[in-house]
Amino acid sequence: MKNYYDILGVGKKASKDEIKKAFRSLAHKYHPDKKGGDAEKFKEANEAYSVLSDDQKRAQYDTYGQTFAGGNGGGFSGNWEDIMRQAGQGGFDFSGFANGAQGGFSAEGFDLGDIFGEFFSGGRNSRVKRGRDISIDIELEFSEAIFGVDRAILLNKISVCQTCDGTGGKKGTEQVTCQTCNGKGKIREMKRSIFGSIEVARTCETCVGSGKVPKEKCQICDGLGILKKEEEIKIKTPAGIDNGEMIRYSGGGEAVKGGTPGDLYIKIHVKGHKLFRKEGNDLIMNLDVKLSDALLGAKIDIQTLDGLSTLNIPEGANTGDILQIKGKGVPSGNRRGDILINLKVTLPKKLSKSAREAVQKLKEEGL
Repeated sequence: MKNYYDILGVGKKASKDEIKKAFRSLAHKYHPDKKGGDAEKFKEANEAYSVLSDDQKRAQYDTYGQTFAGGNGGGFSGNWEDIMRQAGQGGFDFSGFANGAQGGFSAEGFDLGDIFGEFFSGGRNSRVKRGRDISIDIELEFSEAIFGVDRAILLNKISVCQTCDGTGGKKGTEQVTCQTCNGKGKIREMKRSIFGSIEVARTCETCVGSGKVPKEKCQICDGLGILKKEEEIKIKTPAGIDNGEMIRYSGGGEAVKGGTPGDLYIKIHVKGHKLFRKEGNDLIMNLDVKLSDALLGAKIDIQTLDGLSTLNIPEGANTGDILQIKGKGVPSGNRRGDILINLKVTLPKKLSKSAREAVQKLKEEGL
């Protein structure tokens, strides 16, 4: 079994900084592209570092040794040619190198995450570009939040040019070879790293990888295919949406040349209601009831979100009783919630002579 601590030349109690420093030294010494480099030792150093720099993997390794699940730590396998081939197929994730706080490292003037990503996959710019996301806030009346509402929103954002449909070219113009990349769609450049100079390829930003550009530019967007303008977006809020919820409209964000637009995120702010509050699919309200109505029963008109509804208060109602108006709550699929009414029996602060006599009689009867 390999001893990762021996490979890096550190003790079992070595700190993360000591492990990182040891790996840097070995990686620089054994990199296969350097004179006197050693692919096997470089591979071993990377394997050891990928385990010992991760707290969870290190704890498993210290307990179970190299045989634990993932014991190879995602390290390189095989000779240098195999490493290059495997990395080119997306077999490795070099993102950890980009941030020292995540167990990798970087140095002034270069970023290993960028270098490896570009070197092995044709550059980060080879990925599909995506426009910027947009976030806005809208305020809804309580009833609009309960039933849902259609809104038209004006946004000043970067959008696809409608004149050229995003091509950047004048209508009917021919496509010619891109002079920036000479029709290749990519541009090669040298990047400096601790391993020496590495050649990477990135997508040409002029032709966005196509190798062709319009002979005559669109006069509206100046050949960019995108421009900043005011655009109306229609949205529909779902019934029963809560205060603070977010709605995501895919593709509603800003456009980008040669890529997909970002998303639009809408944060909902719901105004309070003087009578109701929402709990799930039900609407909750409090109702003050006169003593006489509580004792004798009564019918009271309640102003719901749909109009007036009659509430029957039974004889002998008490404070804390909950009455119900069915089907007047929050819409949910093919049904609606209810209105739940918390009763509070109000007692008079002063009694007339006749009322006092009546209460006295109730008292005499033991009520």
